[in-house]
Amino acid sequence: MSMSQTPKIIDLPKIKDNRGNLTYLESDHLPFIIKRVFWTYDVPGGEVRGGHAYRRQEELIIALSGSFDVISLMLTSR
Repeated sequence: MSMSQTPKIIDLPKIKDNRGNLTYLESDHLPFIIKRVFWTYDVPGGEVRGGHAYRRQEELIIALSGSFDVISLMLTSR
């Protein structure tokens, strides 16, 4: 995300079905090119992840199970 943008929610397609819903992700759903995919899991409740910064980064965050809080710190570039 560029320094002038703020976090936003991106609605992904949802196909409803009696057997369960399906959501998929394709590159044209995102306003940026995917360069890396990673995930964290088995994080104990109350733990803090991250704590580091990138000069330039755009990311999509999805909770596949459970929940988490996202705290965005918009820093100005020097």
